[in-house]
Amino acid sequence: MSEEFGEKTEAPTPKRKKDAAEKGDVLRSKEFATALVVMAGCAWLALAGPSLIGACKAVMASSFQFGRADIENFSPFRPLLDSGWKLAPSIISLFAVTLVAAILSQAGLGSLSFNSTLLAPKASRINPASGLKRIFGPQGWMELGKSLLKVILLGSIGAYMLWKASKASIGLVSSDINGAIGALGDSLMTILFVMAGGLLIIAGIDLPIQILRLLGKLRMTKQAVRDEHKETEGSPEAKGAIRQRQREVMKRGMRKAVAGAHVVLTNPTHFAVALRYDRGSDQVPVVVAKGRGVMALAIRELAGESQVPILEYPAIARALYYTSREGQEIRDDLYQAIATILAFVFGINAQAGGSPPPVPVPQTARFDENGVKQA
Repeated sequence: MSEEFGEKTEAPTPKRKKDAAEKGDVLRSKEFATALVVMAGCAWLALAGPSLIGACKAVMASSFQFGRADIENFSPFRPLLDSGWKLAPSIISLFAVTLVAAILSQAGLGSLSFNSTLLAPKASRINPASGLKRIFGPQGWMELGKSLLKVILLGSIGAYMLWKASKASIGLVSSDINGAIGALGDSLMTILFVMAGGLLIIAGIDLPIQILRLLGKLRMTKQAVRDEHKETEGSPEAKGAIRQRQREVMKRGMRKAVAGAHVVLTNPTHFAVALRYDRGSDQVPVVVAKGRGVMALAIRELAGESQVPILEYPAIARALYYTSREGQEIRDDLYQAIATILAFVFGINAQAGGSPPPVPVPQTARFDENGVKQA
């Protein structure tokens, strides 16, 4: 619905391009493909033309031969089979060259892919109304213009080259047959390469037009971009991937601080605060890391990796989160509560066993999850 209303002013998103490619809406240029195939064919003629001419000579020679064996065992298909085997290498190599050129023409545009869904029958392809719309619509007029341009350009190039070659060809009547054939062959190849160059010029004009047409077709409205963003961000897979990336980034910055902590207090899932109390350097406990949501999860994961004790004290975790900054000593009214927890932690380190003691939270440090003081 968002694609039907509003002006399409936004560039297509990666998801939009991917969906379009799955539907077959990719960059294509028939003129570029034609020019590349013709140029490859001309190159093949220049390199493999003599072998083709030799095969044709052998075919003609075998076709005009008639011996006694042909009378005793008449087989009209034998000359055809012999001719076919002689011409097969040249024809197969030409087919392979043109096939590779056709594939490279799509690969060069970055749209080489196979989509089996495009092979499914569609009613629009055999619908006469759709066909007339394509013929007499803007696309049909554009194709007509390109066809006329090709006829005019290639016709002009061919006529000029033939007129130029005709003067040199007149003098061949006095030369030997092999020299005349060689000169005519060179003239023919020159004409073919020049006309193939004309096709490349047409392709150079058509390619930017096709790029602009595709971009115009894929452009999106602002509402469509917002809807796609909501849809992408709302999927569980995308959310999980985003949270994972966030945790990895956060863990890189907090790894050293959490590894040096003596205890991590949690909410248990929304908040996490890492405390350090080094008797030799700290007068009072210090908050070395704190976070909520994804950051809290990252702190808990780092604490598990570093074997730092993790204790669930929801009210105290909230109090530390909202009253302290990282690298700052805890507030005065929390001394007693934190001292009780650290005494338990250090006792656990000396003697395993026991459960965390209940710790009251001062009235001045009671907060809810939103940071609002509780009465």
